[in-house]
Amino acid sequence: MDFTDLQQALIRGDHVATAELTGKAVQAGAKPTQVLDLGLLPAMQAVGKRFREGEIYLPEVLVAARAMKSAMAVLDPLLAATSYVPKGSVLLGTVKGDVHDIGKNLVGVMLRGAGFKVIDIGTGCNAERFLQAVREHRPDVVGLSALLTTTMTYMKTVIDALRTAEERVPVIVGGAPVSASFASEIGAAGSARTAAEAVELVERLLAGRSS
Repeated sequence: MDFTDLQQALIRGDHVATAELTGKAVQAGAKPTQVLDLGLLPAMQAVGKRFREGEIYLPEVLVAARAMKSAMAVLDPLLAATSYVPKGSVLLGTVKGDVHDIGKNLVGVMLRGAGFKVIDIGTGCNAERFLQAVREHRPDVVGLSALLTTTMTYMKTVIDALRTAEERVPVIVGGAPVSASFASEIGAAGSARTAAEAVELVERLLAGRSS
């Protein structure tokens, strides 16, 4: 089956057409996993590549992300009924006191494009919210985001809360003021300056756990 039209709709950020074409592909006999692996994920990877190479900019990535989300609203119930297993799952959230989410959203887009399941719990999340989400979703990795120097210190509060609760999930951190040294100081498993680096970090962490 040819997924070219679906891929082009996603790349240009047409969320209505992307959802419609996803549904039509399934109705035409494509397996949900085929639509995802041969249609949607390659398109998201193309978006990520263009962004990294400076061919497109953040607004284009975000509209592509919305299109991907619309397609997944169609596919998720179907995938749940199959044996499809993503590469891993990542829980993302912006910490308490911070409502910025563009960076977090971009990381989510890139992770989904790389084949990961993403659980996004939003912005302004306190430690208890992260702990509840970890217990509910059992992610392979937790990602904390902050844009402000006044809120990034709360990342340690979240990490300490997870440790106190004996939740041993690795935590990665990111955001404009976050450095590798800060990540090390607060006990994070690593930090990423860009969405592409975040994907690479998650892949390294999961590869390390399976080796």
